[in-house]
Amino acid sequence: MNKLYTILLPILFIILQSMTIGCTGKQKRIKSGNTEDSTIKVTKNDATINTSSGNINFVTASKIVMPAVAHIKINFNSSSEYGASGSGVIISADGFIATNNHVVDKASAIVVILHDKRTFSAKLIGRDPNTDLALLKIEASNLPIVTFGNSDDVQIGEWVLAVGFPLSLNTTVTAGIVSAKARSIGIINRSGSNSRQNNAVPQGNNAVESFIQTDAAINPGNSGGALVNTNGELIGINSAIASQTGSYAGYAFAIPVNLAKKILDDLKNFGVVKRGVLGVSFPSPATEDQHLIQKGLNPALVKGVYIIGVQNESAAAVAGLKKGDIIQSIDGTILNSSTEFSERIARQKPGDVIKLTYLRKGATATVSATLHSEKVAKTEKRQPKNSGELQEIYSKLGATFAPITAEIKQRFNLNEGVLVTKVRNDGFFDQVGIPQGTIIAFINGSPISSPQDIGMALLSAQSGTIKIFAIAPDGSKVVFNFSIGT
Repeated sequence: MNKLYTILLPILFIILQSMTIGCTGKQKRIKSGNTEDSTIKVTKNDATINTSSGNINFVTASKIVMPAVAHIKINFNSSSEYGASGSGVIISADGFIATNNHVVDKASAIVVILHDKRTFSAKLIGRDPNTDLALLKIEASNLPIVTFGNSDDVQIGEWVLAVGFPLSLNTTVTAGIVSAKARSIGIINRSGSNSRQNNAVPQGNNAVESFIQTDAAINPGNSGGALVNTNGELIGINSAIASQTGSYAGYAFAIPVNLAKKILDDLKNFGVVKRGVLGVSFPSPATEDQHLIQKGLNPALVKGVYIIGVQNESAAAVAGLKKGDIIQSIDGTILNSSTEFSERIARQKPGDVIKLTYLRKGATATVSATLHSEKVAKTEKRQPKNSGELQEIYSKLGATFAPITAEIKQRFNLNEGVLVTKVRNDGFFDQVGIPQGTIIAFINGSPISSPQDIGMALLSAQSGTIKIFAIAPDGSKVVFNFSIGT
């Protein structure tokens, strides 16, 4: 008997184990009266996930959004031929339409074609190169609109839909997930980009990039279209793709709707954007960790935005912020990156009071700051008064330069540029996080081909904002925004 028990016990254990595995692997059976349904349906908003087939249904959200996304065609001269096209999102029943600045920049005529094929001439109400947003108006009424969602609530991994007119096709809907938030890719206001913004960047302005990244397929023509959640609510305005070919390659970027709403409201009410300014500088996102390491800080332990400079008489200076402070939150919202920080400030207007929590020498403090108005500095090209003036600029920068070689030009597909050969500790390049080996390609939209060009560009912009478009040592493209003062 003991021998038989010894033989049967392992067999019984195997049978029980297989039954357990079978139960956990089977679909749960849901009883409804006397009938059974072996299919589980999990509904999140309007996306129905059917576990028996693996299908996801985006029909409801698509039907909501498609009628409210318009095709935009652009004419750049007096000819009857359209030179470019994009997409737009109808945000009011009386004809206000949001799109990208790069879609309508330099346009001599703008035509809007609605989902029902009606065609309208559009008036440009205003545009903002620094967020790549523009506002149009057509004379129409009772138009379908896209309801604004809340981009702060968007989560990585969430299903989203991109709606627009890629490659001049009819309305197209693609689906994907949110793959990242608060992305900065150095595309806004970059001279020579495919956004037709090939002239000098407006001086005194700062690009704000805090994109929602998605893998929903977006192609040329999608620019200005809608990124929506599964409720059909607008969470972003599609703006850019990351691609070596100009076509979709897996990454797309949208302007978060909470930022867009503020910009579009300003354009509607004032024709321009009225920005609140705090007056601090911080390392660029691409070099932030490297800068902290150079300062002897562990990036993993720095929860917030490290301040490398405070402008005199700015809102930050009045509030008592200092170089070396780490801003940890704005109005109770914890900051995870400098791009988040930039977006939060960009949502504010002059006179707004924000509450900042910051860390200084291990101690946490909270302060309120009243944001100032943005001062746009008028700059003009000029010659140095003497050779010492340029030398003073180079001394402030704390860096040395050399022309790039033919090999570097070929490697990065550049026509010109200047290599940063050395960076001195505590110089300005060191403070803003520009490392040795960086290639300076443009300053304030002007191409840089020699070390002298750097000095002349900075000399002309000393009283305004400086925007450097560069290629980091690892080959990534980065944009640095700062002011070196007078």
